[in-house]
Amino acid sequence: MTPKQVERIQNKIKKIKRELAADKKHWGGFYHDGRGLRYLPPELYLKLNDYSGAMRYFNWFDKNFPEDSGFPIFLFEWTITLFKKNKIKLAEKKALETFYSNTYLIDIFLGNELLHFDKDESSNWEYSSLVENLKYSENQVELNDFSKWLKDFTTTETFYNFANKFIKIEIELKNEPVGKKRSSLVNEKYQLLENLK
Repeated sequence: MTPKQVERIQNKIKKIKRELAADKKHWGGFYHDGRGLRYLPPELYLKLNDYSGAMRYFNWFDKNFPEDSGFPIFLFEWTITLFKKNKIKLAEKKALETFYSNTYLIDIFLGNELLHFDKDESSNWEYSSLVENLKYSENQVELNDFSKWLKDFTTTETFYNFANKFIKIEIELKNEPVGKKRSSLVNEKYQLLENLK
C-alpha cells in the first residue's frame, strides 16, 4: 500500500469519527447512527494492519453501544483484532459469537464446505448470501496466523459443544409452534450467548 493510500484510509476513519461525534451532539449526547457508520472503521483499520487502532475502536464501541450485538462480519473483524492483540480467550468467545450470528461465515473464510442444516433463518444476518462475498480469506498473508488458529479452534471441544448445542436448538425451533416449548428453546439459545459473557 502506498503512503497516499494509507493516508486516504486514515482520512476516511477520521471522517467517520467526526460524523459520529456530530451525530452524538445532534441527539443530545446519545448516538442514533441510523446510517450504521459505527460498523465501518474496523475494516479500514484491518486494511492498515493497525490492530491497536482497531482494538481501541472496539473498546470505544463496546462502551458506547453496549446493547448493540453487531453483525456477523463486524464480529469476525473483532475476532481477528482480539487474536492479533494476543487476547486469545476473548478471541475464542468472539469466534463463537460470530458462529452464533452466522453459521456460514467461518466456513467461507476457511474455504470449508458449507454446513447446511434445516433451520429457520429469521434474521437477514443468518443467510449464507450475507457472507458469500466475504472480503477476508485464509489465503491473505497477513491473516495466515489467524487462519491457522481459527482452523485449530474450530476442532476443539469448546467449539464443537457450542456449535452442536446451537444447531440442535435451531433445528428444533424450525418447526416448533408458538408455546411453552418454543419459548424454552429461545431462552436456551439466548443463554448460549449469555454464557459467553
